[in-house]
Formats: sequence, structure tokens, C-alpha cells
Amino acid sequence: MLLDVLVLAAGKGTRMCSALPKVLHPLAGKPLLAHVFKSVETLDNAALNVIVGHGKTQIQEAFNQQSLNWVEQRSQLGTAHAVLQAIPFLRDDAKVLIVYGDVPLIKSVTLEKMLSGVDENAMALLTVELEDPTGYGRILRNSMGEVIGIVEQKDAAPEQLKIREVNTGVMAMTARDLKTWLPKIENNNAQQEYYLTDVIGLAKEAGRTVNTYSPQAVEEVEGVNSRAQLVALERYYQQSLAKQLLDNGATIIDPSRFDCRGELSTGQDVVIDINCIFEGTNRLGNGVSIGPNCVIKDAVMGDNVTIKANTVIEGPVTLESDVQVGPFARLRPHTVLAVGAKVGNFVETKKANIGPGSKISHLSYIGDAELGSEVNVGAGTITCNYDGVNKHLTEIGDGAFIGSNTSLVAPVAVGKNSTVGAGSTISRDVPDESLAIARGKQRTVDTWKRPEKH
Repeated sequence: MLLDVLVLAAGKGTRMCSALPKVLHPLAGKPLLAHVFKSVETLDNAALNVIVGHGKTQIQEAFNQQSLNWVEQRSQLGTAHAVLQAIPFLRDDAKVLIVYGDVPLIKSVTLEKMLSGVDENAMALLTVELEDPTGYGRILRNSMGEVIGIVEQKDAAPEQLKIREVNTGVMAMTARDLKTWLPKIENNNAQQEYYLTDVIGLAKEAGRTVNTYSPQAVEEVEGVNSRAQLVALERYYQQSLAKQLLDNGATIIDPSRFDCRGELSTGQDVVIDINCIFEGTNRLGNGVSIGPNCVIKDAVMGDNVTIKANTVIEGPVTLESDVQVGPFARLRPHTVLAVGAKVGNFVETKKANIGPGSKISHLSYIGDAELGSEVNVGAGTITCNYDGVNKHLTEIGDGAFIGSNTSLVAPVAVGKNSTVGAGSTISRDVPDESLAIARGKQRTVDTWKRPEKH
């Protein structure tokens, strides 16, 4: 059966106190709305309709690469009114699933389970029991346990307020039923809004069964209405990811100080210390060790790689096996470190291929460069790769030794097994097996006196 998904994302999010539409606030590095899309896009035969209002243009621009049908709710008159705007786009022979753009952690398996309970004789409703149900609509059941309605907090009688089973807002039914029920909903309530929850009573009047389902965890259906709620969901999400990694054989030293804002896969015996942030897509091989306070984005690491404290990796970056990086290193895009290579403290690389066993141990910048195997680069060495207009390549052959405080003015090549004397500025190619020294002649002035203050 076809599936039409309605994602309600028209709310202003006043309590966020932000110029950014609520559904664009990030959780784990992605907008809340992106998490919802990820959950519903996996459902069979799903067509996505997004109901927007406040911040419509910003929201549409954020997702302009996706195949979505945008529906505008010009006036925010309640959830039923929002869904009513999408009625022209619903296919008569489809099931309709209604979810919310500010409820980011709903799982596909929960939605699939709900949808299995929808047919011409039944609709589905997601409910949850809360220790403190304050603020939620309460589920009303008859003596046989059947759902007969939902009463909102502001409209509930004192006895109804004691009910702990609450409405999550997530529901599903046939398009034919929804099209029949929506025009019958009125706004004679405390908020003078058109409540989507009123379809439950209309479903009972029509003789439909209301099948109820519950999520695996309450956090699946928690919405974000404030920054405090956003932070709480962020920590739950991160600790859930950390648990998955622990179950897969990695060690997360402190799951409460771990952040993955993208995708992270790990081999066996990986150790990740505190306060590390992973962005983009990262793959770590077996035996990888990540020190504290590292930021790693779009990196592929082989086995037994060691990343020391306070290192920043901005990929795409590839580190082959037995590589060492840091502490306080910065690897910029298109850096490749071959087997056994080492980049040490306060070294920055960019668009650099660093060969097997080569070392850049201290205080250097290597950009737009090709280094062979077993190259040693002394402290304070820089490749002068930019002439103000274009970038130029520096090539260093196998076994070359670059003395400390050397400037390599690109385009330039240093031959195999050559040595560059410390303090040199090299602007011409250096042949294989040779020594290059390019520094001013030292003079000593015996009669010089240091200036004195008067």
C-alpha cells in the first residue's frame, strides 16, 4: 500500500529564543528535521510532505537537494489545521503517517510497527506512559481498555489529569478516513485551535479500532521546545551511540564526554579518550588510539594509528597503518600519511602526500607537497606554496633530510637522499645525493655595543 508521510514543521519555536527555525536547530550536527527525514525515508513506498510556516524559506533552502513536497500553513491554527493544508496532496489509496519535525529520535522500526496496524477498519496511535505527564494530552479508554479519545491538558478534568498514558502526536490512518474526519474537527476548546487529536473520537464514531503502540524508549517521542530539551536529547543520543561503539569492541573512556556528529565506525580495540568530537564520516581500524580533546572530520584510519591529544583533523584525510599524529597537530583536507609516517606537535599539513616512514616532528607547515619514504623534516620547515595567486608543488625524494628552519619555495624539488642545511631558503631544485645550503654569510662585529637607555 502507498504511504504518504506528513511532517509537521510549521511551528515558530518561541521558547528557543532564536532567529533560526526550531526544526533547523542541530542535534548531533544535523538539523532536527534531518533526523526525522532519515527515519521516514526508509519506509516502503513513502512520499514525503513537509508542512511549513514560520521560517519556510530557510527550511526549504536547507533541504533543497531532497525530493520533498512542501505545503504551507500560513496561519498556525492547530495541528488539525496544519494537516488540512496537505489534504490535496494525499492519495486516496494511501496510508497516512503523521510525524513531527521537532521530534527527532523516532525510530523507523517504531513507525513500521504502527503502520502494520492500519487498514480500512483501524487506525494507529503512538502512546507512552510518563511518570510526570504534565503538558501532554491524556489517553481516554473505556472499561474494555479501548481508546475512546484524547483530552488536552488545558481541557482535562481533575480525574483525567491523573492518567499517565499520554499522546505523542504520532498517528497513522487511511487517507480516505483522514479526508473524511478533518473537516468535522472544531475549535471549541481552551486554545481555540483545531486539534488533530479529535480524530480519535471521530474514528470511534466511524466504528474504527484505534490500535496503540509504544516506543522502545521515551526519548524517541520527546519533542524539542527549548534549548534545555535539545541539550538533554543530545546527551541521550550521544550516550546511545557510545553504547553501540562499546558493544562493538571500542573503549569510550567517558561516554558522557563523547560527541559524534556524523557517522563513526570502529574496528576492535579502539580507544577514544575524553572530549573527542567526530564529524562527517570516519572509519577507524583496529587498535586505533585517539587522545583527549581531538576534533576529527572525514578521516579514514588504518590499524594501530595513534592520534595524540588536542589534534584537529579536517578531512578528507587518510592515515594508513602505524601512523602517529600530534599532539597539537592539524591535518587539513587531502592529507595522506603512508604506513609508519609521523606528524608531530604543532605541525600543519594540507594537500600533502607523506610517504612511508617519513617524519615531520615539530613546528612545521607542509602544504601542496609530495614526500617520498623515510624523509626527515626538521623543526620550523615550511613549504612556501602560494605566490598570491596560484598554489605550487614541493617534491621531496626518498631519504631526503631537511634541516630545521628551512623554507622551500615552490615549485621546487629536493632529490633522493639529499640534505638541506638548516636555515636555508631553497628556491631551486636540489639534485639527488647532494647537499644544499642557502643562507647569508655570518659576520661578527667585534666593536658593536648594545644600545643603552638614557
